[in-house]
Amino acid sequence: MSAAHEGPTSGRIEGGRHILPLRIYYEDTDAQGIVYYANWLRFLERGRTELLRLLGLEHAALRAERGICWVVRRCTVDYLKPARLDETIDVVTRCGEMRGASLEMLQEARRDGEVLLHAELLVACMNDAGRPMRIPADARAALDAVAVPVESPRSRHIRI
Repeated sequence: MSAAHEGPTSGRIEGGRHILPLRIYYEDTDAQGIVYYANWLRFLERGRTELLRLLGLEHAALRAERGICWVVRRCTVDYLKPARLDETIDVVTRCGEMRGASLEMLQEARRDGEVLLHAELLVACMNDAGRPMRIPADARAALDAVAVPVESPRSRHIRI
């Protein structure tokens, strides 16, 4: 990793997973002080974005230099337990199956190792014109750092 990719919110890659620590702020919660369901999607986006940043695949640079955009095609979320105001959580991200122009992203939110949320996303690689394009070889190679091994069973709630 180069110093340009490190920062206070970048998280870390550890054990084949990207881990992004986050604190729950007042603005993230509902009237009961628990994370509002839609805000979890923002936390997941931050996890994927910071993973790509650490891998040298920043959104802005990919678009400006190569015309590549990542878009979420499908998102399935299982909300298992709440997170509350002032708690800290980890957003854990791994890459599942990579196809020609898409890849599966597996994410969890954890508090002290306990899974609060599990999400599976299908992310497509698109060009500036909005057409699917093959995931570049260098991006595939970088994403291999957080890829679920091929021999792992593909199923919902896979431990990432």
